[in-house]
Amino acid sequence: MSVETISVVGLGYIGLPTAAVAAGSGLKVIGVDVNSDAVVTINQGKIHIVEPDLEDLVKKVVDSGRLVARTKPEKADAFLIAVPTPFKGKNHEPDLSYIESAAKGVAAVLEKGNIVILESTSPVGATEQMSRWMAEERPDLTFPHQVEESVGSDILVAHCPERVLPGQVIRELVENDRIIGGLNDQSTRAASSVYKLFVTKGHCVETNARTAEMSKLTENAFRDVNIAFANELSLICDKQGIDVWELIALANRHPRVDILQPGCGVGGHCISVDPWFIVNQNPDTARLIHTSRKTNDFKPLFVSEQIEKAAAEFDTPCIACLGLAFKPDIDDLRESPALAIVLNLVEKGYRVLAVEPNVASLPAALASHPNVRLVSKADACNQAHVIVCLVKHKAFFDIRELVSGNRKLLDFVNL
Repeated sequence: MSVETISVVGLGYIGLPTAAVAAGSGLKVIGVDVNSDAVVTINQGKIHIVEPDLEDLVKKVVDSGRLVARTKPEKADAFLIAVPTPFKGKNHEPDLSYIESAAKGVAAVLEKGNIVILESTSPVGATEQMSRWMAEERPDLTFPHQVEESVGSDILVAHCPERVLPGQVIRELVENDRIIGGLNDQSTRAASSVYKLFVTKGHCVETNARTAEMSKLTENAFRDVNIAFANELSLICDKQGIDVWELIALANRHPRVDILQPGCGVGGHCISVDPWFIVNQNPDTARLIHTSRKTNDFKPLFVSEQIEKAAAEFDTPCIACLGLAFKPDIDDLRESPALAIVLNLVEKGYRVLAVEPNVASLPAALASHPNVRLVSKADACNQAHVIVCLVKHKAFFDIRELVSGNRKLLDFVNL
């Protein structure tokens, strides 16, 4: 498949780095996002997210003319859709409305021979649904779900889940293997040829769309189960009066044991979300996955209880919460257990000083609360009665040196 121009729809934590890396490989890239402020920022050669090495790359490819950002899709050879897939309702049902909107927007500019690849983490069957949405908009074109494999279709459709680690996205986009599954063999081969243009060190492994969708969910469910084991150990050790960090270090001296480190829960748009897609579609059989999700979702409540116990020793306690991001040294607050803990404390009336060195202002969920302020690490340690470590940012490694006087220090991430 001949590809000269790629359109990346959704310029967030995955889409923008993907667009920049593809442009850096020599392709013409059109980035699309409904956020006009993000589009303006990118076209200035700047970025609206925090990711190491991304800003320099974006400036380089924008200045060279290989990357431009738009608010509406334009014609291209290949379209990569990287939009959010959150929940709707209380039963963790996947919300595919962003995919639907992106698919219908792309459909308007499709031409025969184009390929559309869904990168958004999705429940099994989402790529087929995306194909149906595009077909509804473009009855003049044929799509893989409408024709026999031997006949072929005008438009090719595939799924290739993103599987990069925030903080290392630029490197992993080039080095990580990609799982690529089309709605037919032609779509699979074409999608693989697209990724081989910039995945220069990883392998492009071909399968079908449903298996590709399930592979991403499986990877993150596996990690969620292992984290749940560590978090459950921390709950048990609390009751037994055992140092969970020492316990895990000792157990890991066994040559075939590798227990992860417990924390405040599980956050991010992947591990805390993807297993629910499996549970939602398989409620009677995904029992272990479901239990792990509940264990990890409970951990922030446990942490909040421990903070409240410490705060009860003071008449009018002020609590400093160190970290709002879902993992160390990034600005991503999506599904963050630390953010949930702070929100819980504020809603109960506690005065909270939030410290997050990777953001310039409080997120919308906290901005309207009068009981919380975003402050520096030094101010938090000087003013708070209870200082709580929620995220293992490198900026917090010296925290013990800053805490003095009659203050309580609670460390939930083994700083």
